[in-house]
Amino acid sequence: MTTEPAAKPVQALNRTRQLAMYRRALEHLPGGTDSNFRAWGEDTIYVDRGKGGTVWDLDGNEFIDLRMGYGPVILGHGDDRVDDYVNERMRRGVSFSLTSEDEVKAMELVCELTGWVDKARMTVSGTEATMHAMRVARAYTGREKIVKFEGQYHGVHDYALISVGPDDMSELGDPDAPVALAWGRGIPGAVADTIIPARYNRIDSLRTIFERQGQEIAAIIVEPVLGNAQGIMPRPGFHQEMRALTEEFGILLIFDEVKTGFRFARGGAAEFFGIKPDLATYAKAMGNGYPAAAFGGRAEVMNMLPDKVSHGGTYAGNRVAAAAAVKTLTILKETNALETVHATGRRVQEGLRQVLDPTGLAYHFTGHPSMFGIMFREEEATEYRDWASTDHELYDAVAVGMQARGAMPEPDSREPWFLCESHAAGDTVDRVVSIFADSLHAVLEARANGGSEQRANKLSHG
Repeated sequence: MTTEPAAKPVQALNRTRQLAMYRRALEHLPGGTDSNFRAWGEDTIYVDRGKGGTVWDLDGNEFIDLRMGYGPVILGHGDDRVDDYVNERMRRGVSFSLTSEDEVKAMELVCELTGWVDKARMTVSGTEATMHAMRVARAYTGREKIVKFEGQYHGVHDYALISVGPDDMSELGDPDAPVALAWGRGIPGAVADTIIPARYNRIDSLRTIFERQGQEIAAIIVEPVLGNAQGIMPRPGFHQEMRALTEEFGILLIFDEVKTGFRFARGGAAEFFGIKPDLATYAKAMGNGYPAAAFGGRAEVMNMLPDKVSHGGTYAGNRVAAAAAVKTLTILKETNALETVHATGRRVQEGLRQVLDPTGLAYHFTGHPSMFGIMFREEEATEYRDWASTDHELYDAVAVGMQARGAMPEPDSREPWFLCESHAAGDTVDRVVSIFADSLHAVLEARANGGSEQRANKLSHG
């Protein structure tokens, strides 16, 4: 490894108001937050506001946002085009449990942009979308079991929380016989038994599962890229082979496009990879941060609704979410916003290469320029189990050090960086690259001097 420049000192962040808020929140919110994924103990961040590609916490610390709410914010925080439209529409009333024109327009746009979805319905979250897609698939096929891939995240309903995210890969069972590992307590064993785990990018093992249990399997649900491991891409031909295999066995293919939908392409990952699944789920980027989600698919399958399958929700298609979807999808359809996001991601990656290559570190980028990760590993990762052999301690330390310096990726090596249209503005890309370089050099210097990443981590906490 080549000698690295001395790391620049970093000033500790002020967290006075956030620590007080954390202690206050603990009184009534478990973990001090409304989501386990935001609960970071005394390091929990309490946000004040966001604009464009930037967020500010309660103490006034400013960060280039590389999380973007785990992906929804495709245009930028507080996008005036979307917010102005939503504000105008919501003044007519928000929730009626009746259908508005905005709901119809939103689903027309989903069908138009994807090119293969015939019919769709709105929900409030990606969790609901995958839950309903699974139910429709079971109803259509008359079968009960669902195949899902290890490490893939499909929301927080019981049927999704199987073999999602252990740190110890041995918990997933033998590679040739994965076990259905429930993520947390409270999931009935009978529910877990309806989910069959499989290894991503392994078509032969998938065929074995289908040959053994095909008559029981209603569908296979897949994140087209493994978003819960920095966006691991399918190997060439994998999706095509999986599509052919599902057709051979009469099994439905569900693309979970909650992260990839309207981000990889206007038609999502289905367009990007040239696949027509039977059902798909959408959320996140379709509303630029508003709680808009949907599931849809082939007319023959979706026509199980409304007579044969239960689906509803007081807030499904509420005016705020529907209006946000209409405006966001219209912008993505009619402007070059998506091309700007992709180009910006490529610029960031090129800058990171110039920082990383001289170090001699083994690394590769995962995912797509709009949603990518950095894995410190010699061989390219192809499945979730590969994450265990990455230098994820190095990545996590660098991510935390970046936060101390004013840029905020998720401090977990399984979560991708997300780019938005606003990141293209000004010197944002150069700042991200510079902050990454400073953080990386600080961590490598600590290692070279016999220290640990934990010391570098403390830089952000004061």
